[in-house]
Order: sequence, then C-alpha cells, then structure tokens
Amino acid sequence: MRRVHRELARSQVGPPVIIDCHGHYTTTPSAHLEFREAQLARLADPGLPEPSPAEIGDAQIRESIETNQLRLLRERGADVTLFSPRAAGMEHHVRDEATARAWATACNDLIHRVVGLFPEHFVGVCQLPQAPGVPIERSVEELERCVEDLGFVGCNLNPDPSGGHWTSPPLTDESWFPLYEKMVDLGVPAMIHTSASVNPSFHGTGAHYLNADTTIFMQLVEGDLFGRFPDLRLVIPHGGGAVPYHWGRYRGLAERLGRPPLHDHVMSNVFFDTCVYHQAGIDLLFDVVEVENILFGSEMVGAVRGIDPETGFHFDDTKRYVDALGLSPQDAHRIFEANARRVYPRLDAVLSGRGR
Repeated sequence: MRRVHRELARSQVGPPVIIDCHGHYTTTPSAHLEFREAQLARLADPGLPEPSPAEIGDAQIRESIETNQLRLLRERGADVTLFSPRAAGMEHHVRDEATARAWATACNDLIHRVVGLFPEHFVGVCQLPQAPGVPIERSVEELERCVEDLGFVGCNLNPDPSGGHWTSPPLTDESWFPLYEKMVDLGVPAMIHTSASVNPSFHGTGAHYLNADTTIFMQLVEGDLFGRFPDLRLVIPHGGGAVPYHWGRYRGLAERLGRPPLHDHVMSNVFFDTCVYHQAGIDLLFDVVEVENILFGSEMVGAVRGIDPETGFHFDDTKRYVDALGLSPQDAHRIFEANARRVYPRLDAVLSGRGR
C-alpha cells in the first residue's frame, strides 16, 4: 500500500486549533447513572417497569462540564475535545441487545446535548450498542443516526464486548466488515476502545485497556484488513498500549509472518494518541512512531486524575509532556491539529464551517 501523508488544506490556515482527540463524559449527572441502574435492575427482575432515560436539565449538564472538562481544557491550553460517552460505562458485557441499544442511545443523546451547549469546545463521538454475541451490523443504525442526524465525527469500537474474556473474533474477521463498510461510506474513523472488565484477572484501566490496544495491533499485523479497506482509519488509544515499547518485536513478527513492513502494512491507516502519563513514555512514543501517526489526546478526568508527586502536575496533563519535546512548529501543528483533521475529516468540515 502506498503511504500518503496529506494534510487538509484548511488545517494550515487561520489560528491554530488544539484538538484533544480523546475525551469521555465521565462526569454525567447522577440521574443518568440512576437510569442505568434501573436498566440493570429490570434485567435482574423482568417484572419491574421499563425505565425511561433520565430527565436532565441544561443547567445540570453545564455545571458538570464547566467545572470539569471545560475548566481543564481552558487551563491546559486546548481548544476542542472529541467527546464520547464514558468508556467503562459502555458496559457492553451486559447480555441484552435491547438494553444495550437503549443505553447507547441515551448516552449518545447526552453527548449531543453537551455539544449543543458548548459547540466551540466539544464534537461528538458515539458509543455503539454492542453486546456479546450480537452481530456488529446491529450497531450500524446507531452509527448512522449519530453521524447523519447528530453530527458526530467518529465512533468508539469495542473489540471485546465480553468485558475481558475475548469471545469475539479478531477485528480482521469478516464478521466486523459491515461496520467497516459503513464507516468508510460515512467517512468516519473508530477509536478502538474497550469498556469495563468483568474478568478479575484484568484491572479495567490498568490492564484490560492496554491489553486491548496491544492485542488489536497484533491482529492488524497478522491480517490484511487495510488491503480490503484501504480507506478505513483506526485510532489505537493510550499511546498504542505496549506497541511502541516493543516496536522491534512487531517489526520482526511482521517479517517472520511474511507481512510487508509495518509502515506500509498497518501504519498508513492506524494512529496512536498521546494518552501516556509520564514524560519518558511520551519521549519513547515520539522516538519510535512517526509524527504523522500521532494525535494529541489526554483522556482527562479519566483513569488517572491525580497529581504526580514527582512533578507536581496532573498525570493526565499530556499537553505539558508534548510541549516539552521541543517539536518544530510544523510537527507541533501536525500533533495538535492537522493529524486529527486528516483522520477525522468530518471534524475538519465542522471546524472549517466555523472558520477555524
């Protein structure tokens, strides 16, 4: 596959826009979580009435955002966040398709309301109504609704709806193709993001998330997904899991398996974010992975919210780490803006429509 590093023309005009590609609504009003609890209670006792999504006022949403994500966005010097429902809260391991659909709809509608209240700072990315054993084509309708009706620019795709037991086929399997076909048709990428772990061997954010990031990269090395879908774009979060640290291993495995070099076979279509929470990790990421394949992200107010006692700054203030790299203005532009606009073309259209 020929490698193309093309930046959208719009991204080189006007003032810079610092785009955080990885944000979740982790601070939802409590009524939203109560709706989820009512859903789960009804699954345990079908005699209970079917719950309705919570009635949440604009003021509640504003308070939950202004005192958290928006405050930190401004303090840390970013402009726009790609915003999706809380990853752990997707809870795809719950084995009921109707419940998964109702939950995804409610979560995505809430994201849409955040975007409507803060259109200059948040752009929507959707949760899919996945559940173990449910064909992925059943998620296509919600993807279409979110993109075409709500103006979302991407989706989060869970490669393991079982919650840590890995009962689904690899992402290179044909069973996933109906979703990929629709993603390509709509021009949206997916961030590959697991949800909660129900396997006691795998801590959710400390093991399961990173296991998945690493596992999916190897699946892509073994398969030939982008030979079939050359326009498909996937973002592997959390700095690509263990991949950058073991880059030589994956290069060697690709050669051993008779696959083309990684930059041709995988990296024209795969991108990592900067959700790595220490300077040495960011340094390694940039030493190993090309600038064209890295998007700025923080996942702030997420898994690691505290202050690093060694630095005195928040672990998830990843812009500080990227700034410390001393990138050239051209490379900084790619990391903070151009790459995101290239990987998420509907985001570029949204920003361009606003003169940004």
